[in-house]
Amino acid sequence: MKNKKKLVYVAFSDDILHEGHFKILKKASSLGNVVVGLLTDEAIASYKTLPYYNFKQRELIIKNMKYVKRVVKQNMLDYTENLKLLKPHYVVHGDDWKKGIQKNTRKKVIKTLKSWSGKLIEIPYTKNISKTEVKEKIIKTGTTPDIRKTKLKRLVNAKNIVRILESHSTLTGLIIENLKITKKKEFLEFDGMWSSSLTDSALRGKPDNQSVDYSTRILGLNEILEVTTKPMIFDADNGGRLEHLPFMIKSLERIGVSAVIIEDKVGLKKNSLFKNQKGTKQDSIKSFCKKISKAKETKISDDFFIIARIESFILGKNLKDAINRAEAYSKAGADAILIHSKENNPSQIFSFSKKFIKSKYYKPLVAVPSSYSKTYEKELLKNGFKIVIYANHMMRASYPAMLNVAKSILINKRSFNMEKKISPIKEVINLIK
Repeated sequence: MKNKKKLVYVAFSDDILHEGHFKILKKASSLGNVVVGLLTDEAIASYKTLPYYNFKQRELIIKNMKYVKRVVKQNMLDYTENLKLLKPHYVVHGDDWKKGIQKNTRKKVIKTLKSWSGKLIEIPYTKNISKTEVKEKIIKTGTTPDIRKTKLKRLVNAKNIVRILESHSTLTGLIIENLKITKKKEFLEFDGMWSSSLTDSALRGKPDNQSVDYSTRILGLNEILEVTTKPMIFDADNGGRLEHLPFMIKSLERIGVSAVIIEDKVGLKKNSLFKNQKGTKQDSIKSFCKKISKAKETKISDDFFIIARIESFILGKNLKDAINRAEAYSKAGADAILIHSKENNPSQIFSFSKKFIKSKYYKPLVAVPSSYSKTYEKELLKNGFKIVIYANHMMRASYPAMLNVAKSILINKRSFNMEKKISPIKEVINLIK
């Protein structure tokens, strides 16, 4: 009974529980009353992929486990804040954190516990259980449109900056889904995908002027969504006619798209990065606000983002015009604002963000750094941007690669000369199995 009065701290992040977790909790319970420090979505997103379930869902699961006495929030990977508050007699953890990204966290735990003679108890890692394999099985099983749809909003709330990469095919979608890099202490991945009207048009050999209709684009989108689980942002150009907009919004929500971006241009579309925008007109604030309001009232889920794209800088208008539009669009119901620029440096968009973040109508800001590509994400973050979209790079990368392969085969009259420069067929097979 004496042990039961002692406090035992266990930190949990995972929503995918296996026998290793139960071993840790069982051991912890034998030492005293178990308090689980449950990492928030923000804390988890700082060092690995956002969990399948949100914090409230994970909390409900952990609270109802028989070994757990109490659940508290752990707001960061670092335990120090909670340990100093609770002063537990023991911290129990698997011994797998002696290496890798949590190595320094372990050192801090040991140092903090020494302050009151607390002790770290480490449980041998449970072999033959791979969280990665479990998560891969989930991906193979798939996700639902409703679950996918919520992810972007969760990411915006959890991460400093949300990183989105253009996807124009199932293969590009699979690259975005699976690519994970650990660089020093930093875990890197793409958080979601971007469906670009430019790349969708280019793939079909058509100009980027809405020659490819929404129905055709959504069919291709479905193929990507079928083999991935990450959120998708859809490029809707100017959203089309006001009467048709609700049908597009409903279609996108139905298949699990997380957000739509609508730009405030009117008439036949001309790509914003063209230097010559002669003949291109910007919608009136009143007219575009109607479009935003219509999209807002049409959407079913609060998690579905309506992002208003402002073309003021593209069309040679000033900062005041851009700010006026951002505030009006925000009032009309936009969930985020994309400020676009074709300058080769970010000074325009930073002048906008510095002013807009002070506005009472502020909404999360989106950047598309296609023209100002030298700008680091940390600079965008510092200047108030929450989402960064790399809008056409996968398509642009594929063209020169394929052209070089084709040239080599023609010149050498065989394919052998390119074999070392292209993916082995086994690598492609493994990607899609």
